[in-house]
Amino acid sequence: MSRFTFQTGEIGEDSRSGNSLFLVSVILLWGLGIFTVLISTPDAVARLPFLSEKSRYYFVSRQLMFSFMGVIGFLFFAFIPFRLLRKFLGFFVIGSLIFCILPILPFFGKTSHGAARWVNIPHLGRFQPSEFAKLAVVMYLANLFDKYLVLDSDSQREYGLYPMLGLFLFVIVIILQKDFSTSVFIFLVGTIMFFASGAKMSWFLPVMILAIPVIAFLIFIEPYRINRLIAFFKPEELNMTTGYQRATSENVISAGGVWGNGVGTGMSVLNIPEIQTDYIFAGWVNAMGLIGVIAYCVVLVFFAIRGYKIALTTPSRFGSYGSFGFTTLILLQSLINIGVVCGALPTTGIPLPFFSSGGSSMIATFCMCGFIFNASTTTDDEDGSILRPGSNKSEGGIEKLEGVKVTL
Repeated sequence: MSRFTFQTGEIGEDSRSGNSLFLVSVILLWGLGIFTVLISTPDAVARLPFLSEKSRYYFVSRQLMFSFMGVIGFLFFAFIPFRLLRKFLGFFVIGSLIFCILPILPFFGKTSHGAARWVNIPHLGRFQPSEFAKLAVVMYLANLFDKYLVLDSDSQREYGLYPMLGLFLFVIVIILQKDFSTSVFIFLVGTIMFFASGAKMSWFLPVMILAIPVIAFLIFIEPYRINRLIAFFKPEELNMTTGYQRATSENVISAGGVWGNGVGTGMSVLNIPEIQTDYIFAGWVNAMGLIGVIAYCVVLVFFAIRGYKIALTTPSRFGSYGSFGFTTLILLQSLINIGVVCGALPTTGIPLPFFSSGGSSMIATFCMCGFIFNASTTTDDEDGSILRPGSNKSEGGIEKLEGVKVTL
């Protein structure tokens, strides 16, 4: 069966130009996100009792503070050599796993809406470890794919269990937080990375088949998950309870029409509970209409093209797998969130990157973008894994096309 895998390859464009375009895409997404929080949340601050004494621009000022911290994370991951990053990657992965366990513990965890997903940080608020688990899982898989998937078939089978076990360990721990949507999302991104890396699906297919009944079981043991499905398939039955947020979001989006209601025109977002989080996109659509949706999608596609271009052209296998994973994660997370807000998908707890108010998501997303930027500039020669630009090297008659190894 034909397949393709990301491998080290030739750089087909001026790297400085490529880096600048990727940075432009990141800045555009971030700028749209800050602007959306600015126009959508002032009234939400007044509506929430525990924020009654805060400024109307509490959420946007908070988002700017976390953006500053995110830029620091971006710079760290953008300029740390991959060799050094991989040297300490084990500590980061283990630390992320430990942090994912903390919300389950009574003393450290913060429970909200029936889920234990947060850890309290003095003076900063809540910290959501699962957002950094996404960062850890992608780098963990990229590191192991680079190490083991270049081996012969027997060795691949022996070592292929490591990335699977690590992925499932994170998924299980996040499920224990009752963060079902994030655990399934991480599993999905990990599975896509397995496909893209060229790993034999004969190892992974039985696990994927087993995952179907497990996911169904996890859905049906929690009444609120069942209600979310009912609200999706029969929205009229739960419009005033479980499906209220979804139904209100659809009304707010519809009110935006083609051209939108504009900024500062009193858009009716007050009825969307906690619009600053997962339903922030409804505020953007209400203000900017269908034209705003198209503009956002253009920027998102531009970001994805630049990210995948870097994944295909970086001379580092680790950087290639990681860039592919992070680009896929941000793109897929954005599409899922938009699908939920527009009513095309059941309600989940997946935030919109660069838009949803929350420090953990903002910082982690900037770190992912920093890694992608690093992959576009790296010249690390890690154990001979680099194919230098301009080289026409081939292996066993296999042609390498800008980082993609095509096999038949």
